[in-house]
Amino acid sequence: MRQPDRSALVVPMQGGGDRLSDRMLGDELRVYRERRGYTLADAARVIRGSTSKISRMERGQSPVKYRDLNDLALFYGVSRLERADLEQLYQQTSNEDLFARFADVTPTYLKRLIRLERSADWITVYESRVVPGLLQTEDYARALTRMIELERSDNEVELIVGLRKQRQLMLGQRRPRFVALIWEKVLYQPYGPAGMMAEQIRFLRDTHSAKNASVRILPEGFIAPPTSVFHMTFDDGQSKELAYSEHADGANYITNKTQLDRTRKLLDNLRANVYKSKKNTEALERAVAHWEGLTAEQPG
Repeated sequence: MRQPDRSALVVPMQGGGDRLSDRMLGDELRVYRERRGYTLADAARVIRGSTSKISRMERGQSPVKYRDLNDLALFYGVSRLERADLEQLYQQTSNEDLFARFADVTPTYLKRLIRLERSADWITVYESRVVPGLLQTEDYARALTRMIELERSDNEVELIVGLRKQRQLMLGQRRPRFVALIWEKVLYQPYGPAGMMAEQIRFLRDTHSAKNASVRILPEGFIAPPTSVFHMTFDDGQSKELAYSEHADGANYITNKTQLDRTRKLLDNLRANVYKSKKNTEALERAVAHWEGLTAEQPG
């Protein structure tokens, strides 16, 4: 039986809804199903559909919804690398708005944010509790989601993690430009095993001076505001800026001029107190060394 070709890279194509990509994605799903010994009926039950729907998906005759892709990938037990290949193929087949793919697990206030952030020129995020969502690794995002969204099923947790990953694709583009202001204590707050934390802080370290993204650390001794802030500016000739602040039951969007002025001053004060370039790098390196040291101490 043919195995998926791990050496064949998925090369992004222009545009969406490409029928050849539909066939390629469907064919990969068929291979994973057959490799596990599952029937069309087994797969149909997973997505709450019919055997004919699965058959059409596998032949590239029916588009694959992201939720169905997520559920089937979990059911087939695909590896992280295999999952990444499937999602690259999915990107080439889909014309869905990002928030629509994750509608079942996305609160209304976040849908608004997702629509806006892709057209922003600058995004600035301040966090004093966790790594900002746009910079979270999969395992870190998964651990936080399971901690906070206690009622979510494993499939829904994976959808939420998938949404974080899809939003991160912005960071590889020319815009928006992204700045994360993170309180140093966040780097040492354990939300999972030491190895997971080491991976997360390495990601921050490697991102902190990227072309269109930067990570700036506020010293631990700084008296940090307790509320996270998300601020966006636009250059499209319409409303020039927007801010929002999350709370336990949702988020407040800030458009009032007086409140925006206050938010801007808050962010300016935070920027003025971050570590300078060399010390910023050293702060991230210290945190990496801390978690790598704990990982090395663990048995096995």
